[in-house]
Amino acid sequence: MWCKTSSILISFVVIAISGNFALGACPSADLTGDCFVDYEDFALMAGQWLTGDPCDPCVPDDMVFVSGGTFEMGDSFSEGGSDELPVHTVALDSFYMGKYDITNRQYCDYLSSGISQGLITVTDGVVYKAGSGTSYPYCGTQSADSDSQIDYSDGVFSVRMKSGRDMSNDPMVMVSWYGAVAYCNWRSQQEAKQQCYNLSTWDCDFAKKGYRLATEAEWEYAARGGLSGRRFPWGDTISHSQANYYSYWEEGAPYWPYDVSPTEGFHPAWDDVSPYTAPVGSFPVTGYGLYDMTGNVFEWCNDWWDSDYYDYSPPTNPPGPISGSSRVIRGGSWGRYVRDHCRVAGRSGSAPTYRYYDIGFRCVLDF
Repeated sequence: MWCKTSSILISFVVIAISGNFALGACPSADLTGDCFVDYEDFALMAGQWLTGDPCDPCVPDDMVFVSGGTFEMGDSFSEGGSDELPVHTVALDSFYMGKYDITNRQYCDYLSSGISQGLITVTDGVVYKAGSGTSYPYCGTQSADSDSQIDYSDGVFSVRMKSGRDMSNDPMVMVSWYGAVAYCNWRSQQEAKQQCYNLSTWDCDFAKKGYRLATEAEWEYAARGGLSGRRFPWGDTISHSQANYYSYWEEGAPYWPYDVSPTEGFHPAWDDVSPYTAPVGSFPVTGYGLYDMTGNVFEWCNDWWDSDYYDYSPPTNPPGPISGSSRVIRGGSWGRYVRDHCRVAGRSGSAPTYRYYDIGFRCVLDF
């Protein structure tokens, strides 16, 4: 973890004189983590310098800055379902987002800590919120869910090997929405930040300065990476060189014209034993310095799911519907078709108790 202090103000000024530029190694004045020294870095530096707080914010190096702004949310190609319409303008404040999905190793560390603190219990291989019986499942271990990459035995959690490959750096799967937000609270606790979630009501307090799941609007804004009206985080076509997804073919060629993959079906590098996940960061980085915003695993968002939400969502920092029966998942996965799920506008929802072999999550951090 690193803390940004006023001691690098002089460094910032010296570098900023020459304008905005990127270096092979990010300069010390790059506070937002995008390898550019620009006005966003200066704004953060000025705030810390004026308040005298040397650790405000204190941001781990696996989080990147997503500058707030305005974007067009929804399906500008009218290729998806009616739930992706109408396209509407949304304004968002700045936030930090994890570069990667939370990995098996990171979640295993939480489980080990959680069981020692009495935060979780294990029944028939399933991890539950302590004291809740079986009402709030967090995740499945291998003995309960064969696609889980977490082993559990005699109070000890560990990450599995799959076909001789250490799965520590693959994204956590078989994790419910409840398990994702419990991890967010635990990580906030570990880093002496405010916990955003009330684990009795499962409400998120957006005023707290800690880890949480992204709102659906934040997720799509970050996935677009500053590109307007595109299908994917990098443009309008997709191939296996860019993401881990299922390339559906008919008559010897990809079915959808914007799927230009030279290889059919599951990604050939990772289709050995289910789940066909790739280690995080296996594909090129996209806008804002994020990885795997399309494919690999779906990502839980904070919002309740409502197919009609775009008809009434507020234009600024929409928090999602006030209630529902499912939570939003975004981004597609290693086993899903491009058109239905992998486009940045694609929307889906699942019950918060649901655990599946291609659903994971990443965190955001407010400051």
